[in-house]
Amino acid sequence: MESSVSLIKKLACSPRVDIACGMLLALAWGAFAFSHLNAYQASGQWTYVLFFISETFTACMFLCRSSAATVSSDWVDWALAILATMGPLLLHPNTTNLFPEAKYAILVGILIQIAGMLSLNRSFGIVAARRKIKTAGMYRFVRHPLYASYLLINTGYVLTNTSAWNIAVCSATFILLYFRLLREERHLAQSPDYRAYMKQVRYRVVPFIL
Repeated sequence: MESSVSLIKKLACSPRVDIACGMLLALAWGAFAFSHLNAYQASGQWTYVLFFISETFTACMFLCRSSAATVSSDWVDWALAILATMGPLLLHPNTTNLFPEAKYAILVGILIQIAGMLSLNRSFGIVAARRKIKTAGMYRFVRHPLYASYLLINTGYVLTNTSAWNIAVCSATFILLYFRLLREERHLAQSPDYRAYMKQVRYRVVPFIL
């Protein structure tokens, strides 16, 4: 058991693993970008461009993130983080829309995402890790504003691009995000500063609700 934990710790800090994750993300993003930009050209729907911008912003923040003080060595945390991040890149444009007005949820979600990422700055990460704890901006209201944006963006996308595949991908992504959030907080709570922050900001995703 100790040897496997030690191996994961080495992998977590390995530049090669970092590069491999970046390449995997780049490949998935390339296929995603191709399908959504083509869908925009064919339909003229601005939501495709917004969704493209959202996922591109996430990819760029990942590549520009700062180094972490601690990174989880638990393979479950790694699996949850990678799968939850890749999930939205598997969503595919569809002409069927269950609720066309849901496109505005995508717009609101992206505005929250941008505000959250600007608040987080280079402390953004994929795998559970402890960087500089952010308590300003969007983080004054909830502990995970980016998760709130993902809920809005992905839900809006599925309601405007309704298919069995997109519903399955979105549902799986939400389940992964939920467990990722719990395990991320477990890792962050090792820091006294973060435990104090949790007492200061009670809600995780939605003020006064969740």
